[in-house]
Amino acid sequence: MGKQAAERRLADTEASAFLRALRISPQKLNLVAQSIRGKDAATAVAELTFSRRRIAQDVKKVLQAAIANAENNHQLDVDRLYVKEATVGRAFVMKRFHTRGRGRSARIEKHFAHLTVIVRERAEDDVGEGA
Repeated sequence: MGKQAAERRLADTEASAFLRALRISPQKLNLVAQSIRGKDAATAVAELTFSRRRIAQDVKKVLQAAIANAENNHQLDVDRLYVKEATVGRAFVMKRFHTRGRGRSARIEKHFAHLTVIVRERAEDDVGEGA
């Protein structure tokens, strides 16, 4: 007599993972997310592993979580997965003040961002094609 399960928003060949309130500006996070969009999952993980950006390790964790969700929850083939979407959104902004010279102060804004990664299984005939 409980609440009915919500309909699945993604297709049967898709899985997702997300991370909320990452301590980085959305603009910087989007640069890393842009580098993995449309690529094979294994290629994207390799690229994030060797990326020099600090946030790349957090993006890699989210991508690996999406791959694990696809494999364990939706029984998708890991070898045929690719990054369908890597979406970055704005979260909140913490506002702080920093004292400056001559009795003045300056406002410091600490931006946060959300990250959502959706992986999708390629069709049988598209397996050889990778970005």
